[in-house]
Amino acid sequence: MDILELIGRLVFAGLFLFYAVQHATQFHGYSAFAGSRGTPFPKLAVAVTGLMLAGGGGLVALGLWADLGALILVVFLVPVAFVIHPFWKFQGQERAGEQGVFLKDLALGGAALVLIALSHDGLAHAVSGPPF
Repeated sequence: MDILELIGRLVFAGLFLFYAVQHATQFHGYSAFAGSRGTPFPKLAVAVTGLMLAGGGGLVALGLWADLGALILVVFLVPVAFVIHPFWKFQGQERAGEQGVFLKDLALGGAALVLIALSHDGLAHAVSGPPF
């Protein structure tokens, strides 16, 4: 079962690492989108959240303080769900799309909370145990 845990952790972390690269390579587009959703200081917000995605995803992938990495991802995911994807403000197809992303962000946040809980028993193929 250890190999399943490792594969799941890498797939989970891989999503966030992918989006960290997207934040960097499509910085101006992400900043414009964040600004259009009312995010204050959108360029700073995109830079900080890109670092959160890279740091959190990297820690989870390596199993190096994976609980800290997962916590960073929760701190990213929950506000983004409410600030960037407020589906209740939209109608029709746009509402449905935003609702899907909103729910995905919350579900990923829930998965990160599960990872935090599991990491305290020790993760398979991890570089370190939990820092706290």
